[in-house]
Amino acid sequence: MKPQRHRARQIALQVLYEVDIAGHPVGTALSNRLQTLKQPISPGTSRFVQQLCEGVSSVRSQLDKVIARFAPEWPVDQIAAIDRNILRMALWEMNFMDTPTKVVINEAVELAKEFGSDTSPRFVNGVLGAAIRNRDDMLRLLELPSQTLPKS
Repeated sequence: MKPQRHRARQIALQVLYEVDIAGHPVGTALSNRLQTLKQPISPGTSRFVQQLCEGVSSVRSQLDKVIARFAPEWPVDQIAAIDRNILRMALWEMNFMDTPTKVVINEAVELAKEFGSDTSPRFVNGVLGAAIRNRDDMLRLLELPSQTLPKS
């Protein structure tokens, strides 16, 4: 299942990047991306991609508040679009899905290595680590009750 989940995160990142940069509606970008895949994915993987994309899009402004809080030296709109979307996706997954926190962080760092700059993995890891160390702040910014976030 791990390779399928990783592939789903890669696809979701590409969709979220398109939505962020081009301003396309998430449903359109998602549908187009799934239709143009060279290697088809399973229905379960497709559902996971859809959950990630729609989930991130539904609380994007709250996710950006978390990013702004834990990357205070960088205005959110000045963070590289790839890094910004990796952070959004990881923050959403660790707060709204049952994926263990360590898995989410490891996957985010791997995506940063694959798609980001040389400094992306360290930056992504630092922001996510700060968010985890300050769970209550993160949950408050996401407007979630404190017990929502599963422990790693």
